[in-house]
Amino acid sequence: MVGGRAHAWDDDGFDDRVPFLARLERGDRVALIASGRPLHYPARSVLMHQDEPSSHVLLLLHGWIKVTAIAANGYEALLALRGPGDIIGEGAALSGRHRSATVTTLEPVEAVVIEQGRFTTFLAGSPRVALQLLGLATDRQRSTDRRRLEWAALSVRERLAVLLLELVRTHGSRTDEGIELTIGLSQQEFAGSVGSSREAVARLLKELRTRQVVATRRRRIVVLRPDVLRRIIGEGSA
Repeated sequence: MVGGRAHAWDDDGFDDRVPFLARLERGDRVALIASGRPLHYPARSVLMHQDEPSSHVLLLLHGWIKVTAIAANGYEALLALRGPGDIIGEGAALSGRHRSATVTTLEPVEAVVIEQGRFTTFLAGSPRVALQLLGLATDRQRSTDRRRLEWAALSVRERLAVLLLELVRTHGSRTDEGIELTIGLSQQEFAGSVGSSREAVARLLKELRTRQVVATRRRRIVVLRPDVLRRIIGEGSA
């Protein structure tokens, strides 16, 4: 919170919400999982490709994935991080349209795959589960709308600081050096996520390295001074 006012990043980060499976009653959860078949994926596997016509649904049981999309101008944006209990691909299953994003594993993942027909039949016979899915979609849209509103008022430097702090909170592991982000993101993914160019993000990360706020390696970032990142946001919101 800055200046006494709540912001989207204070309570609605990439994955600060109740996962889909956790919203269901135990009997519904067990039945839904039983309607699919278990699969295992290694790290860095692409589970779904943007614009492909597949329509199955994935329930994540263990491990984390990233959801990215490429815009017409070539930006690859990080849209979301999903983990245990989350549902992936339900939009295409319900609409019949092509995939809107690419889904890639960040680590070994255990999941259950449910074919479109089985999934829609299950929802038709279980209004409680269908309502929980609708509630999840509403929560995700509200979070996206809030972020879009707040994002418009921030500079690229402030957006990058917000993104780094969100990742520290949701995917940070404390080490002797600092707080290491446990997911590997490219500079292009950071750039697309903050609505800027790869070159601009590279310059900002270099500036943060020079100030000893972060340390960077290949697809690895350690946040040394989260207090400075919070100060960057505070200065922009003053």
